[in-house]
Amino acid sequence: MAVKTATHLNFRGDARAALSFYHSVFGGDQAVITYQDAGAVQNPAEADQVMWGQVLAANGFHIMAYDVPSRLDWNPGEIPFFVSVRGDSADEIAGYWEKLAVGATLLAPLAPSGWAPLYGMLKDKFGVTWVLDVEAAYTGA
Repeated sequence: MAVKTATHLNFRGDARAALSFYHSVFGGDQAVITYQDAGAVQNPAEADQVMWGQVLAANGFHIMAYDVPSRLDWNPGEIPFFVSVRGDSADEIAGYWEKLAVGATLLAPLAPSGWAPLYGMLKDKFGVTWVLDVEAAYTGA
């Protein structure tokens, strides 16, 4: 038996734009089901918002998102989570960084660090904090 996890992002009306953006960064397949598609409309103004969506790429990248309905409380918090993307190719990680950085706030530039050949942190244009790094062998303490 295997278990996989995916980061699930919650938005208030921006899920479709965020999923499209992440699809443009990481590639793969994008799926979006609206409240209308699912026959689950409770507020007509939200019929075209995302009830379930994801981006799933062959390299293992997987992120999910939806629009929290207005009838529910939603507060994204100050730092509720980070999305971590770790790879073994500096070129691949740098390519993702370059795309995610458009309109982002850089929290730590993508650069060599004491624990990784490349490490960086940014908050993207949707307010999601991303940590990208190149995996390094653990040598123990």
